[in-house]
Amino acid sequence: MHNEFTAIIGRDGDWFIGWSPEVPGANGQGRTVDECRESLRKAIQLILEDRRQDGLRGVPQDAIREVVTVE
Repeated sequence: MHNEFTAIIGRDGDWFIGWSPEVPGANGQGRTVDECRESLRKAIQLILEDRRQDGLRGVPQDAIREVVTVE
């Protein structure tokens, strides 16, 4: 699955701080823009995995489960 999200990256002293407006709670930081971007990518990935697991709890065994692609 391929997803794209907006990364907003700013500077706070010696650190770069990033967040994504599409994924509330996703934040990253790093000494370089690349470190910040990677930290933010990992944060987004963790949040989406957690939301997916939460959303699938309690789904009946006989429910139809499919993948829907949005471009």
